[in-house]
Amino acid sequence: MYTHDKQIITAGVPAADAKKAVIFLHGRGASAEDILGLAKHLNLEDAALFAPQATNHSWYPYSFMAPVAENQPSLDSALSVLKSLVEDITLAGIPAEQIYFVGFSQGACLTLEYVSRNAQQYGGVVAFTGGLIGKEINLNNYKGDFKQTPVLITTGDPDPHVPVRRVEMSEGILKKMNANVSSKVFTGRPHTISPREIELAKTLVFK
Repeated sequence: MYTHDKQIITAGVPAADAKKAVIFLHGRGASAEDILGLAKHLNLEDAALFAPQATNHSWYPYSFMAPVAENQPSLDSALSVLKSLVEDITLAGIPAEQIYFVGFSQGACLTLEYVSRNAQQYGGVVAFTGGLIGKEINLNNYKGDFKQTPVLITTGDPDPHVPVRRVEMSEGILKKMNANVSSKVFTGRPHTISPREIELAKTLVFK
């Protein structure tokens, strides 16, 4: 099993000069540089961009729907990297309500898990093909009030990694925590980010 060093790739406006920050979380087998390529499609000219790099290009070893214990200590380590990064961004003068999260696949699952365990008003959350983590959902992990933070969750139907049912469950939990959740299921879409999803993210989250 493995843990993560805090390796952050940055781009965009320097944090000291930025109005907002966007944290990008890559999927399994991908890299921080890969996911940062999304930024040019999302109209983020005024933002500081941050993309952590996972050890072994994977945030946790097994499926996000495996028992949580099987994905430890990697999962807790990934969550702590995120927590530390968010603290760094707020110390640089960007408040939580101007911090945005964008994740794909494994990174989308980690994104939803982190924000739900640390719920408050954020700028917005985009989970391209993701859901909350665990074989069983442990509701005790999720506390706080999103204060109507806009959240977009997408998946394909069928998707080889993220079942529609888990997206629906995740949406319900976040709504109970006062998030303004939009979810969209794309029939027959391969495991990728489609142009329609990028347009939804721009319309619903980065408006």
